[in-house]
Amino acid sequence: QVQLVESGGGSVQTGGSLRLSCQASGMSISRFRMAWFRQAPGKEREGVAFNVGGTISYANSVKGRFTISKDNAKNTLYLQMDSLVPEDTAMYYCAAGPLLGAYTYWGQGTQVTVSS
Repeated sequence: QVQLVESGGGSVQTGGSLRLSCQASGMSISRFRMAWFRQAPGKEREGVAFNVGGTISYANSVKGRFTISKDNAKNTLYLQMDSLVPEDTAMYYCAAGPLLGAYTYWGQGTQVTVSS
């Protein structure tokens, strides 16, 4: 059974940093396309950071501030978030999927709140 468990969310002030973790079990993150998504209240879910076979990309809104990384030995995906702004407030989700197709597995989410 595949499980993705996020942690590391919290409340910070503008300009602060957080590091999110996504512990995977029942699968090897080295063999999957991994990503971080977020969803703010009343807004659609958006992808913020992607690792596809080692190729990394970011949404324009977080480029230069967020860094996605993974530790295959620990089977863990990370999202380092710096220079946070209130617009980053959202529930953040870890997702995994095959190299082609939709993201198949999702975590339960971790809340990030940035106050001004």
